Amino acid sequence: MDNSRIEETLDEVSREFRKGARNPETGLDVNDPVLLQLRKSCRLLDAVQSLQEQNGHYTLIIEASFASIERTIQFYLLEKGYIEDDEFVDHRKVYELGENAALYGSDFREKLVDLWENNRSRTYYREGVGSERTAELMVELAEEIHGHVLQMAGERHECICNTA
Repeated sequence: MDNSRIEETLDEVSREFRKGARNPETGLDVNDPVLLQLRKSCRLLDAVQSLQEQNGHYTLIIEASFASIERTIQFYLLEKGYIEDDEFVDHRKVYELGENAALYGSDFREKLVDLWENNRSRTYYREGVGSERTAELMVELAEEIHGHVLQMAGERHECICNTA
C-alpha cells in the first residue's frame, strides 16, 4: 500500500488514539473504568436497537450484542474486584469469571461459551450468515443479561441506555 494515502491515514489514526479523544462521546467521558464498561455496554445496546429499526445489518447486530454481553459482565467483574481495570481478559475468561462471580451457574456459562464459540465466530467471519430472528434473539439476550447484572450490582442509576 505504498504510495497511497492509506499509510498516512493509518499513521494519523494511530496518533489520534495515542493523544486521546477530542470531543469525547457523551456519557463515556468518565474516569471510572468500572462505569466506562457499563456505559460501553449501554451504547452497544442503544446501537443495536437503532440498527434493528433500519432492518438488515444482522451480522453487526449479532456482533455488537455479543460485545455488549461481555462489557456488561466485565463491568460486574470490575465492580466486585474479580479483575483489575488494566487486566486483559479474553472472551472465554470473561464468561468463566462471570460464573465465579455467581452471576450464573456452570450450565449457563457452558451455553454462553458454546453460543460464542460456535455461532459468533461463524457469523462474524461469514462462514454463517446472520438472520433477522437470530439478531432479534441476540439483542433480547444482551438486554436480559444487562438487566440481570445491573440488578445484581445495584448500579441501575449509572446505566445510560434505554434497557434498564
